[in-house]
Amino acid sequence: MYVDGFNLYYGSLKNTPYRWLDLVTLSELMLPSHELLEVKYFTAIVDSPEGSARQQLYISALESRGRFSTCRGHFLSHVKRKRRADICQQCGERHAAVFVTEEKGTDVNLATHLVYDACTDAFDVAAVISNDSDLVMPIQFAREKCSKIVGVINPQQHPARALMETADFYKKLRTGVLQASQLPDIVESSSRRFVKPRTW
Repeated sequence: MYVDGFNLYYGSLKNTPYRWLDLVTLSELMLPSHELLEVKYFTAIVDSPEGSARQQLYISALESRGRFSTCRGHFLSHVKRKRRADICQQCGERHAAVFVTEEKGTDVNLATHLVYDACTDAFDVAAVISNDSDLVMPIQFAREKCSKIVGVINPQQHPARALMETADFYKKLRTGVLQASQLPDIVESSSRRFVKPRTW
């Protein structure tokens, strides 16, 4: 299972009680007739101290349970000119310079792992949790050049038609499976104990 972390978060998890999500259990429930080898989670660490601490705790809890790995992108901040909603009353300017932070690398990292794993025969069947149509080409490559079965699990409200048409199978991620795939409030490994944050 290849998980686009930000696509999943903003599509199905933000402002819900399901953010303490066990991605291994979720994957097994979504693909019950297959043996799960690994979940690969593609994300970047947010730049707020509190949010970063929660996110890293969550990732560590998932990694402690096995069959799970994380590949991290990064955030890039820059100034961008954007059209104002109203013309500035003082200077008449129609645009403003705004500070923009964008997540970079997740889709490229996911695509690279999917294609490499397909070429090295690491799986027979793969599924991608994302609604990002930029993933059409790597999915096509894995299917057509490596003869692999690749499906898409959509976490967003509206499906990307290009992904639907490219995948061998297509599923919608629903609330019921999110509810059934929560980590326990306390996750214990042989060396550490991870407690679900109160604000998670």
